[in-house]
Amino acid sequence: MKKYILENLDCASCAAKIERNLANLEEVNFVNINFVNSSLTIDTNNLEKVKSKIKEIEPEVEIRENDNEIKVVSTSELSENKWAIIKAVSGILLLFVGLLFEEEIHNTPYQIVEYLIFVTAYLIVGWKVIALAVKNILRGQVFNEHFLMTIATLGAFAIDEMPEAVAVMLFYVVGELFQDIAVNRSRRSIKSLLEIKPDFANLKLNGDIKKVSPENVKVATLIIVKAGEKIPLDGFVVEGDSFVDTSALTGESVPRKVKLNDEVLAGMINQSGLITVKVSRPFGESSISKILEMVENATSKKAETEKFITTFAKYYTPVIVICAFLLAVVPPLLISGATYSDWIYRALVVLVISCPCALVISIPLGYFGGIGGASRRGVLVKGSNFLDALTQVKTVVFDKTGTLTKGEFKVASISPSNGFDEETILEYAAYAEYNSNHPIAKSIIDAFGNKSDHARIKHVEEISGHGIKAVIDSKTILAGNDKLLHKENIEHPVCNVEGTVVHIAIDSIYAGYIIISDTLKDDAIEAIEKLKAKNIQTVMLTGDNKFAAAAFAKKLKIDKYYYELLPEDKVKHIEILIEENKRGKVAFVGDGINDAPVLTRSDVGIAMGALGSDAAIETADVVLMTDSPSKVVTAIDVATRTRKIVWQNIIFALGVKLAFIVLGVFGIATMWEAVFGDMGVALIAILNATRVLKGK
Repeated sequence: MKKYILENLDCASCAAKIERNLANLEEVNFVNINFVNSSLTIDTNNLEKVKSKIKEIEPEVEIRENDNEIKVVSTSELSENKWAIIKAVSGILLLFVGLLFEEEIHNTPYQIVEYLIFVTAYLIVGWKVIALAVKNILRGQVFNEHFLMTIATLGAFAIDEMPEAVAVMLFYVVGELFQDIAVNRSRRSIKSLLEIKPDFANLKLNGDIKKVSPENVKVATLIIVKAGEKIPLDGFVVEGDSFVDTSALTGESVPRKVKLNDEVLAGMINQSGLITVKVSRPFGESSISKILEMVENATSKKAETEKFITTFAKYYTPVIVICAFLLAVVPPLLISGATYSDWIYRALVVLVISCPCALVISIPLGYFGGIGGASRRGVLVKGSNFLDALTQVKTVVFDKTGTLTKGEFKVASISPSNGFDEETILEYAAYAEYNSNHPIAKSIIDAFGNKSDHARIKHVEEISGHGIKAVIDSKTILAGNDKLLHKENIEHPVCNVEGTVVHIAIDSIYAGYIIISDTLKDDAIEAIEKLKAKNIQTVMLTGDNKFAAAAFAKKLKIDKYYYELLPEDKVKHIEILIEENKRGKVAFVGDGINDAPVLTRSDVGIAMGALGSDAAIETADVVLMTDSPSKVVTAIDVATRTRKIVWQNIIFALGVKLAFIVLGVFGIATMWEAVFGDMGVALIAILNATRVLKGK
């Protein structure tokens, strides 16, 4: 799979046409064209055949290598569209002159002057449209907007409606100019979101500072980040402290304090002090690089609405042309007194209004804006299909530890049994958990302190979903949950303990248990409340015992909770919930590391607080760049707003066009009104689509 840039791609329907034709080539396994950033993503073994096909379809479109640069052009709209403006002004002046003298010279020997004025104006503004229509016809591509405008205006000339022919072509060209300006503004707005890419890195080398490209910095080297500069690569602070602005990555406006050994990520902005950072990942694997890649490639996974509109536009134009032809020919044959000039004019009005540009441009633009807007708020959505899926979510399932809770475990209390003391229980528990990275294990090791002698550990066996079995000082130690005790037939006086508990047995004798405390995240309760306000069911899955799960579920006021679950049990519960929610989608929210199977199996997998986590970014459909459960609500809100705007455009565009078609058929609408309607609809739909970028 490789990405290229398509230069001179300034037509959404042209982009759809190229994509459709390339998809039909045997040499192409996958193809996606993103009109908004003019990129082609393709999997092919014959690039020359692809280039040849593009030239055949759109000769002016050039394909070039992607240099991975995000370029936001700063030229003014006036200079950018200078020639189009000159043509439009010339056309308006000639049209005005023609209208001024039309009545005086019409049906006189000087009528040739009238023709010269109107034909000259027509060719000045419409020559490019006519040329493109002819080229497309010669290539066997008849039904497009250039063909529609050419047939409509030449038809107007044929029935001696020259001023209308010129006006229609003029308004079409001016409308396209405004449309291009609107689309380019949208492109700039979206690309500006991606301007978070750092430009340089201050490499610290032999006491000197050298400014280099982030791509050329190796892992484990030191870089200097001055106040006001973007952090160019992921790494850890080895000298200095500061506050960093993380808003470009997380959408959070509050600066974050960083000090010695804290991790910092590419794209953050150093706000105050000078810091020295030891690089932990090459730029290609950095968080910012992954974000840029995900946002840019998100359009390759299209929503069903986008696919429908592309297919609809493909068949819609030919059907309209056939209907217009029948409208011009059939009524004069069947209706007494009907004239061909009248019905041909009505047919031409229908042709003018039928152009599907408003839909073809605004729908993909709306989805791309939604994905860009979500990334601005700290939510990465991997495709417009997942935006649509989020709007259909009826159940959100949360993993507990690290998702709803902080995962910052501390030993709260130790309860000895059978003559053992607290110190002995904690000591053997710490040795048993010595090699574990689990947060609960770390809390026990931290409580014991840095006084372990790993030589005392002879054997360690992890029993999935139960705990640890270890041999320490020739003693067999069990550390785990109640199920482990029952599995090993250890007699114990208490099974149900409220809270997260680790039971300890020494040489098959129950020694007691350790209570581990965890706390809810600050916005966890708020997130559940907001989801309930949207009539979304909330569910919690945890490996904790019944009493610990019940305590957290009560605080959260969560609808359902399931406890003492192994990883495979969570998958089964997700499958049951999916079966029960056939009319809606089930989303699972997890930490993205231990929950990969559940994230994959759910309708929408949401990785929580997973910035920099390869497992999360690879597995999840949506990645939340902070540890805030409330970002799930943000993701659903952005998706809902995007879909609302997309459907506003569909209903508005089709509604206005249908109304004008009816008015045109009954002879009420003129060609002037039709072209105003067509271009006006396109502009309003495009401007409406860009609203999703700016929504709060």
